Amino acid sequence: MLLTVLGCSGSIPGPGAAASGYLLEADGFTLALEFGNGVLSRFQEERPLFSMDALVLSHLHPDHCVDVSSLYVARKYHPSPPTGALPVYAPAEAPSRFVAAYAPNEAERASLDFSDVFSFHGLGAPVEIGPFTVDSAVVAHPCEAYGFRISCGDVTLAYTGDSGPCAALDSLAAGVDVLLSEASWTHAPDRQPDLHLSGREAGELAARAGAGRLLITHVPPWTSREDVLEEARSAFDGPCELVVQGGRYEVGEQS
Repeated sequence: MLLTVLGCSGSIPGPGAAASGYLLEADGFTLALEFGNGVLSRFQEERPLFSMDALVLSHLHPDHCVDVSSLYVARKYHPSPPTGALPVYAPAEAPSRFVAAYAPNEAERASLDFSDVFSFHGLGAPVEIGPFTVDSAVVAHPCEAYGFRISCGDVTLAYTGDSGPCAALDSLAAGVDVLLSEASWTHAPDRQPDLHLSGREAGELAARAGAGRLLITHVPPWTSREDVLEEARSAFDGPCELVVQGGRYEVGEQS
């Protein structure tokens, strides 16, 4: 399984940096994970425009999904559009959320549902997407939000999405080859609960889970990446690094 980072800036895009967006590839299948601000542009730098086979979204905050509206335009109005609807696995309100983001008035919203371009599917139960088995669980965030455990054969990656510490993350991350974890701030007693992980909490999660490798992502532009990494390494003694935009990471034996 190959993980490619399209964007990893937390909460907002940073200078020259897209928000959350990743690709997972195996057996010729391309699964996009998150599609935040700037990710469609980055996707086109990495791959042909219509080369993704499915899209999975953890939640509906803009930094994780706002470029879906632009993807709709591309797949709807391109002179040589792709055939068939793109499978999109997302929280229940995704269709209405994307229509509202795209349409400027209620009359236009009433005539759209995006179903001619996207095939929407809910989350919460294990699902087979191409060669991947995707398990999802509700995590600790202010909206309907999910973390994922994504397997291909005997190789497994867990992705926290956006979440505070919770039992669901421990279950998803148990024994994985790679834990792709957000860490939006450094540790402090006054951090808002049920929102994000600190660097220390991401490291503690990896340690409890027995993860083979910890990859830190979703660090906002105003947070010190180096401080977050130092915290994570203080709590987890396995391989640990900050992902970078454009980075490629083998998940499995080579990781």
